Amino acid sequence: MDRRIKLIFNPHADNGRGWRVASALQATIEQMGGAEWTSTEHPTHATDLALEAANDGFEVVVAIGGDGTVHEVINGLMQVDSERRPMLAAVPIGNGNDFCANVGIEPDPSAAIQRAFSGEPKGLDIGMVTDASGRTEYWDNSLGIGFDAAAVIHSQAITRLQGTPMYFVAAVKTIIRDHHAPHFKIRTDSEEIDNEFLMITFCNGQREGGGFILAPEARPDDGVLDYAMVEWVSRLKMFRLIPEFMRGTHGRFKEVHLGRFRELELEADRPLLIHTDGEIFANSTSNVQKLSVQVLPKAIRLLV
Repeated sequence: MDRRIKLIFNPHADNGRGWRVASALQATIEQMGGAEWTSTEHPTHATDLALEAANDGFEVVVAIGGDGTVHEVINGLMQVDSERRPMLAAVPIGNGNDFCANVGIEPDPSAAIQRAFSGEPKGLDIGMVTDASGRTEYWDNSLGIGFDAAAVIHSQAITRLQGTPMYFVAAVKTIIRDHHAPHFKIRTDSEEIDNEFLMITFCNGQREGGGFILAPEARPDDGVLDYAMVEWVSRLKMFRLIPEFMRGTHGRFKEVHLGRFRELELEADRPLLIHTDGEIFANSTSNVQKLSVQVLPKAIRLLV
């Protein structure tokens, strides 16, 4: 039976070049049975469109864009009761495309779109973060505190590069300009941690930032979240760690802590920079110092 499919397209994806990709997909989509298109007009619009699609009874919602588009679509779908929640498909046309890489979706958009029509659903874990004010956000790939959140902010000002080179330059800028290590008290379902950290990243997938393998053992359907925490180190040592992050070999350094959890509570001694899937959750003026994080096992049905 044909699926009722809603396509949510971000025209600004890939630095505005997404229109060319979307046009090329039209013929394939029509050949496979057709779908209803809609495009985003402003930040967070994909969240509203995904919620609207769920309430209108669509069986599948397709995020056509980068990691930010997938993030917004998932935040819309998660506002719907699980029994009414549409299945998710994704077509990668962004800068990093980490989500699609982590879940095994082809980088070729024409191949990826076919999963919306003929793919089989597979359970996808989702992360949930809540701050002290009760504000909640869902994330599919990674949540970063400190270093990599600052790198996300720096990357937004880089327009001549894409993907891994862009995030590499942003990481270098962060080492030079944002070398801070707040003191954290962290409690998970299995351990307590009290230390100063330059970087804390919670991972549902192995990679972020267009190819930095922060959690080599992470799996997006194993019912747990992975973490990578880097204690205070010198700028020189942080430069040394960057290629290790890219290869996924950073766990051999004593200043790097890798682990897993299902639930976590965190408190810092100062306001934090935080991103969720590359979208800023808290900046320097947000005054967020306390968080709770948990995994929602197989909360989304992903077509693969």
